[in-house]
Amino acid sequence: MLVFGGTGDLALHKLLPALYHLHRDGRLPADMRILAAARNVLNRAEYQALAERRCRAQVARSDFDNDTWASFAARLDYLAMDLSQSAEFGRLARFLGAHACNRGRIYYLATAPDLFEAIAEHLAIAGLAGSDTRIVLEKPIGRSLESAREINAAIGAVFSEPQVFRIDHYLGKETVQNLMALRFANALFEPIWRAGHIDHVQISVNETLGVENRGAYYDKAGAMRDMVQNHLLQLLCLVAMEAPVRFDAESVRNEKVKILEALKPIAGLDVHDKTVRGQYVAGKIGGQEVPAYYFEKHVDNDSDTETFVAIQAEIDNWRWAGVPFYLRTGKRMAKKCSEIVIQFKPVPHRLFEGSQANRLVISLQPEERITLQLMGKSPGKGMQLTPIELDLNLAQVFPQKRRWDAYERLLLDVIEGDSTLFMRRDEVEAAWAWIDPILKGWQDNYQDPRPYPAGRNGPEQANTLLELAGREWED
Repeated sequence: MLVFGGTGDLALHKLLPALYHLHRDGRLPADMRILAAARNVLNRAEYQALAERRCRAQVARSDFDNDTWASFAARLDYLAMDLSQSAEFGRLARFLGAHACNRGRIYYLATAPDLFEAIAEHLAIAGLAGSDTRIVLEKPIGRSLESAREINAAIGAVFSEPQVFRIDHYLGKETVQNLMALRFANALFEPIWRAGHIDHVQISVNETLGVENRGAYYDKAGAMRDMVQNHLLQLLCLVAMEAPVRFDAESVRNEKVKILEALKPIAGLDVHDKTVRGQYVAGKIGGQEVPAYYFEKHVDNDSDTETFVAIQAEIDNWRWAGVPFYLRTGKRMAKKCSEIVIQFKPVPHRLFEGSQANRLVISLQPEERITLQLMGKSPGKGMQLTPIELDLNLAQVFPQKRRWDAYERLLLDVIEGDSTLFMRRDEVEAAWAWIDPILKGWQDNYQDPRPYPAGRNGPEQANTLLELAGREWED
């Protein structure tokens, strides 16, 4: 495995700790080697020391063992190179040849997306892109439909589609995969998983953090490109898709593409009624003062980049016609929370006072759990109803099992060649085809981001999006 961008945060904070865990659990091929490449001038020992420091900070103390690390570090090597220069890849080819690495290879592009095309071209010129190679692309794939097509075309000119793994780490989360199990392995839900029984669906990915060290990237991307185009739309697909013919890569991804293509367009003046943009201003989180977005490091002081997005989406097919899907994501929100809420319709005849409609809440973080809210009778005389919960806490159900990080599962899938949890080319482009008109509508109609204090759950207009229909966000 060659990790391009091997000294970046993604490689050091996510990829190497995940690979360490896979090594510790005996999941990696015995002769697998890991070569990191980046501009930083380091030798192998210096990189191993850097990797150890970062992994110790990320891996639980009980999981970190010195002997295990020593055997993992023996897999690690480093090559200083400028990834934008084609000649450097000739040097890479000579390095690999000299180190007996002429075997199947995985190229992990933990770099800025604007390097994807160049790296693929350079690999081809250097003779390093054979049929026994795989390439992993981090999101975002482009900034628009046009740029996504350009990247996909450049990658496709060098690698066949089965060789390409477009990663979205949300799809590696345990609870996301449990969503598929919940839907397709339990007869209880299938008859009611449709418009006749579901009032609406909410998908929220809220963060308390700001842009941290990603200001330069984030100020050009914003919440729509950074989160909605990939993470939230992927979750929407898993909630709404039909049961695939079989559980394999092509069958699952076929059904996801159908959902993306069935999303009703939001364009022109519709963006005022169906979307809300927000940007956080100064506020408090956990009792601490935090600055406004435009005072964050590497952010323009007059930036109009959105740090919050709420959207009312609709899927134009027989199962979901008339059911709104409310999508929401934001930075500097009141609490860190990623969850899917399935709000069922009330019973046809309200026999008891205080009766509420059932609700299924699928939490992805900070805890992985599935909660079904039902109505039950309170003890005592009379029919006093109260909400009660059937609560499935995955950490309690499987206390003996360490919770896998999403990157562990996805990296192992790449090694094994399983692309079920990765995005296909047409899937990425279908998502951008829906996102682009919204971005254009914001630009053409001068919809500036609405301010919201850090520590709140977005601007008030996001609440109005639901309140007009007599609904409210699950907070």
